[in-house]
Amino acid sequence: MKMTEIKKVAVNLGIKPGRMKKGDLIKAVQSKEGNFPCFQVKTDFCDQFDCCWRSDCQPGNA
Repeated sequence: MKMTEIKKVAVNLGIKPGRMKKGDLIKAVQSKEGNFPCFQVKTDFCDQFDCCWRSDCQPGNA
């Protein structure tokens, strides 16, 4: 997902993206949605198959 799209998601959730890096912004969105902020934390294994960030987080395992 492109940064402009991520910022739109964030703003719709009441997050002010400012100059946040992509990973930090996605983690903020994950937290706001009530999910564990795990974007790119686990590089070798992920069991969150329905996560909308999976293709960016685990590109080889999407």
